[in-house]
Amino acid sequence: MTTAPAESLLFDVPPPLTPVERLLHLAGQYTRHNDALDLLLHTTDRLDPQAHVASAERLASDTRTVIRAIQEERLYKSTELTECVVRLKQLAFLSTASADQGIKAARELTALAPEAAVGCAAHLAVETRRRRPPVGVAPGERLTAAQRAALVQIARGHVVVSSSLGRQFARSREPKVLISSLRVLESNGLAERVPNSAPGAYTSSLPQDRVHLTAAGITALASAIAPPPEGPSVAPGTTLRPMPAAQQAPARSR
Repeated sequence: MTTAPAESLLFDVPPPLTPVERLLHLAGQYTRHNDALDLLLHTTDRLDPQAHVASAERLASDTRTVIRAIQEERLYKSTELTECVVRLKQLAFLSTASADQGIKAARELTALAPEAAVGCAAHLAVETRRRRPPVGVAPGERLTAAQRAALVQIARGHVVVSSSLGRQFARSREPKVLISSLRVLESNGLAERVPNSAPGAYTSSLPQDRVHLTAAGITALASAIAPPPEGPSVAPGTTLRPMPAAQQAPARSR
């Protein structure tokens, strides 16, 4: 049996994650952390007050690592990018602070971390593509709009799967992720379920299966993610009134 030369082994090393991919991976780590705390709170009578400390400290360290990776990109300091870095610094601070709290308080401090990380990934992705246009066809360009939306929901930690009467159901926030769409993503190796890793939908109900992005799913979404389009600037609770008929109709020539 011959041994492959050392030089050939270099080609088996995967490329390092981009900052956008790091952010999506970080969002998944926060989701796993939050799910673990939820399961402890719902299924354990006697809580170990130190059960979450190592995970919280690791998340804080990983968040600071992502911040350094973004800063090393030396991108133009737009308002959005500056705010993203500040938001990530806040996440690192909250994760560190949560290690000194009880599990319930710690869970609240990291509750919004997955969404914040995904939001930063979207803004960073747009800025990166603007400065360094991709060469060739990016993996995300092969996705449909519904598939991209589903991957974003998964990255935010919003998708779980449960079973009832022999049927499987996907639960998510808006936009809804259909179980059929989820199965397509799973068959393409972009998403995967972790059995019994998320809290039940109701008190005392069985745990659900959390859906996470795979490494391929992170790569695909990183090449396609973008912030949601901004709507009209309207104060909360304000209802837009239709234009008067006289203004809607175009002027007729006489």
